[in-house]
Amino acid sequence: MIGSAVGLGNIWRYPYVLCFNGGGAFYIPYLVAILLMGVPFLILEYGVGYNYKSSFAKAVKKIHSKFEFLGWFLPVSVYMIMIYYSAILGWDGIYIVLSFFKGWGNEPKTYFGKELLQSTESYTGLFHFLPIIAIAMLIGWVIIWFISHRDLEKGLGKLSKLLVPLLFIIMVFIVIYSLSLSGASTGLEKLFKPDWSNLLKFDIWMAAFGQIIFSLSLGMSIAFTYASYTKKETDLITNTLSIAIANCSFENFAALGVFSILGYMANQSGKSMDQLLDTKSADGLNIQGAGLVFVVYPTILNVLGKFSVIIGPLFFITVYLAGITSILSTIEPLSFSIQNKFGWSRHTTMSVLCGIGAVISMLYATQFVAILIGVVLECVVFAWIFDSKKLIGFLNNKSRFLKVGTWWLLIVKIILPIFIIIIWVGGLIDSIKSGTTEQLIFTLISAAVLIIATLVFTFLPAKSEEWEQTEDRV
Repeated sequence: MIGSAVGLGNIWRYPYVLCFNGGGAFYIPYLVAILLMGVPFLILEYGVGYNYKSSFAKAVKKIHSKFEFLGWFLPVSVYMIMIYYSAILGWDGIYIVLSFFKGWGNEPKTYFGKELLQSTESYTGLFHFLPIIAIAMLIGWVIIWFISHRDLEKGLGKLSKLLVPLLFIIMVFIVIYSLSLSGASTGLEKLFKPDWSNLLKFDIWMAAFGQIIFSLSLGMSIAFTYASYTKKETDLITNTLSIAIANCSFENFAALGVFSILGYMANQSGKSMDQLLDTKSADGLNIQGAGLVFVVYPTILNVLGKFSVIIGPLFFITVYLAGITSILSTIEPLSFSIQNKFGWSRHTTMSVLCGIGAVISMLYATQFVAILIGVVLECVVFAWIFDSKKLIGFLNNKSRFLKVGTWWLLIVKIILPIFIIIIWVGGLIDSIKSGTTEQLIFTLISAAVLIIATLVFTFLPAKSEEWEQTEDRV
């Protein structure tokens, strides 16, 4: 289950979020988000998932037949997110090759946006096909299919035991080397220097809760799906704590490496960290998301010297492995739900989903490039309608450390849904204000596709006799 949490969000999102939301002061809302939402919600998802030992859609239907739509809504929405991940995987595959000879040239920003993606906000870009990106993404899909179509333990389970430790080992090497660079302390000072005034801003709290949702994959039915495979003797609470600790340790460790290298770059260029990260400046670096991975790191590698031949490939391989773990975890909920309702084999289901995903992902080979609702709805269905109170005895009997009780029920039933609704409304307003017309249209089209696909899965008649049969293990 750690493999589902440790992924792209840790590497390419967290360093930016930490630095630009108060630095060291960010740890206060960050810890609040972990304790108030991350751990309690994961315990809830794992508990209900373990109880039913079935797919998310099947379990939600069992809790109340009127909620089957939600049971399909989340797996389908996660599948759509996964298709975007496949584009990132394809881009990164190209950069693994480029990193051996710095094929992005002296202007990584220009290469990524103008030469590789040939990006444009116009919908005419949909008709301009880019073969190299398509080939890179198709290679990624073949790898995903090869792993995922097998039995869960023989495929994903065995691979996770290899990939997750490998991710940590490579990141440890990168960070240790980064900390040895001259100027590393300058970068770390920028990263951790607290701006206490930010604690009074709504944005920093929204950023903290958003990061925990994104990095721990909350409300995506992923934890639920994995929990349904667990054995009876599993200590779910301890597992939850282990996952949260591993996830948070990895992303904070990754941030050390990123900012140590940025400090080195500032030292070499004679700029201050503020000047280096000033996105309004033509020379400023955007360290968020794709900008961090495909622009900032190549820019850094250009000034890193002879060791860049080692650090570069290792970094992009790390991102690739993180992308694989993210995609494998996000495709699983929809796959398991389809197997349960329609009686398809895992081989057939994964082959179809990978095939459809590969076709749709070709949109990202052109020039045009609601999970919060899910968290709230899961709280309502799992905590209230299922009645999470009956999980307490079972969870505590298996737990070696933390015990849940009234405090946990108060969080998952009342406090957490209220917090998430506030954050969701704030984020929605911000998206409407800052989004372009093209972005808003694309969002509406995506929402329409999501709703239609969910309705189709909901109302199609079940082909498997097991769809109406569920097992309560608690």
